[in-house]
Amino acid sequence: MEGDNDVYDDMNLYITQECFIVEPNGQDELLIIGRLDKVTRVEAKTTQLFNLMPTRRICGILGTIHLLSCDYLIVATHRLFVGILNNAIVWRLAGYDIIPYIPNAIQRSENQSYLSMLRQTLDTKFFYFSYRYDLTQTLQRQQENMGKKTGKGLLDRADKRFVWNSYVLQQFKCDKMQRFQLPLVHGFVSVNQVQINGQTFFWSIVTRRSVERAGTRLFCRGSNDLGQVANFVETEQIVEFNGQHTSFVQTRGSMPFYWQQLPNLRYKPKPRLIPGKDHLAACTAHFNTQQNIYGMQVAVNLVDQKGAEGELEATFARLVREMCNPRVRYEAFDFHHECRKMRWDRLNILIDRLAHEQENFGFYHAFDNGNVVSTQTGVFRTNCIDCLDRTNVVQSMLARRSLSAVLQKLGVLHVGQRVEHASTSFEALFKGVWADNADLVSLQYSGTGALKTDFTRTGKRTKVGAVNDGKNSLMRYYLNNFADGKRQDGIDLFLGNYLINENEGSILPSPLSKPRGWRYFAFPSVLLVAVAMFIITMTYPAEFNTENLLFMLFWGAMIAVSATGILHYGIEFVQWPQLFPLLSFHSA
Repeated sequence: MEGDNDVYDDMNLYITQECFIVEPNGQDELLIIGRLDKVTRVEAKTTQLFNLMPTRRICGILGTIHLLSCDYLIVATHRLFVGILNNAIVWRLAGYDIIPYIPNAIQRSENQSYLSMLRQTLDTKFFYFSYRYDLTQTLQRQQENMGKKTGKGLLDRADKRFVWNSYVLQQFKCDKMQRFQLPLVHGFVSVNQVQINGQTFFWSIVTRRSVERAGTRLFCRGSNDLGQVANFVETEQIVEFNGQHTSFVQTRGSMPFYWQQLPNLRYKPKPRLIPGKDHLAACTAHFNTQQNIYGMQVAVNLVDQKGAEGELEATFARLVREMCNPRVRYEAFDFHHECRKMRWDRLNILIDRLAHEQENFGFYHAFDNGNVVSTQTGVFRTNCIDCLDRTNVVQSMLARRSLSAVLQKLGVLHVGQRVEHASTSFEALFKGVWADNADLVSLQYSGTGALKTDFTRTGKRTKVGAVNDGKNSLMRYYLNNFADGKRQDGIDLFLGNYLINENEGSILPSPLSKPRGWRYFAFPSVLLVAVAMFIITMTYPAEFNTENLLFMLFWGAMIAVSATGILHYGIEFVQWPQLFPLLSFHSA
């Protein structure tokens, strides 16, 4: 049975020359979106649909956005069942449509580029939604907000940090369409029915990626002036059992000061601090915000403590000391050094160091009738250089330890029993879900699945896993250098960070038509010709003589010169984002 604040979940879309009409099945109101005047209104259903046939069925209104030729309506057309969380169904977005307001609008080439960017963003796996449950809020925040009048609709009540279509939904400018506005969360959701010791319960993971400082791996690092950090992700582990529910929350995010690691065709660009910035102010702003939301902070830093990463680690440690904040504790652990030669059992050293805080933080525990048993008073904020691979390994271990404590408290496990020893089938499920979580968050940020998931899935590091990590690393190299510019543009466009000016390409230059320098064409052309001629000279000599040898040496030298030139001018060959100037990526 629908509540007054639920979003409509099954609708007919009518498309006429003048407007879009959205009809929720079984309801007595319509959403009417003007295609010409762009006015959006909600009306009682009377005779508006007379002699009209539905154009298609839809399952959600995702937003509207202005591009060059006209505005576009974005609707959800297909969904996949994920599971039932807190008595509400969670769905995954499986199909969408982007429909122009003006029929047969003149399509400029730049507009097709913008549409391609939007589709690339919406095609990134995975977006989730629920018509009744607020996926953006943890159970504890939902309980804390129960007495607050935060708005009538699901979008009004949502934590805007995690609503990826907030900007495009707000473009309707209609304050009576709350039940038509469907918020999307980007991340990972897994809902599982589990049985241990004869007791059945639901175990779920909800991962939410923040829209604040959202972007791709090498174009989005560190913090901005507001203390918002790249790749900030909140992961909530939920258990539902016998009218009770528990929640354990962890966060991850880029190191909260000004640093960058811009692509330059090198396999591993050197990360560096951005000079002339107030790093302490950014770090302080970040942790002040985090404390207000989550309570005490334990910053777990897994980066290398030598080399380029070591400079960042030392900076993070110094900033935490200079903050003199007793509610922020810094814990450094050189993951690669400590676990070298596949000694991953040494991760237990770190987990044991964090055991006291984990016990003090506790977890949220409440009954379905609203009675609260306990709350979580702090979080582990974990990071490595990307906040992906090493981070996920440690987060899964902290989650397993918390789950053992939760299930003992609920009476599912015996006192002293550990979840990893209680059920081999659940242990396999636990590892698989956390590895899937790692892959999805990594895919969304870096473009590939996570590294080191063989340990998460099996509990040990394997040579096959190391080979797969190598493949993913090479794919990351290609994507981060030659594909992520457009992906960053798509994110900025969808989130409203970049607003299209109607005069682009006429009075104003189009940001999509920035010319490439001569080196971009010259060096690769010389390299291709040199490689081809070297192979020909080496493979098809009439007879091998001094002349052939000189030819081989010449073309070999040309290969070396052109390849060296490409690496030297590496940033000129990278696919940079076009919607913001290059200088914006040199600053925070």
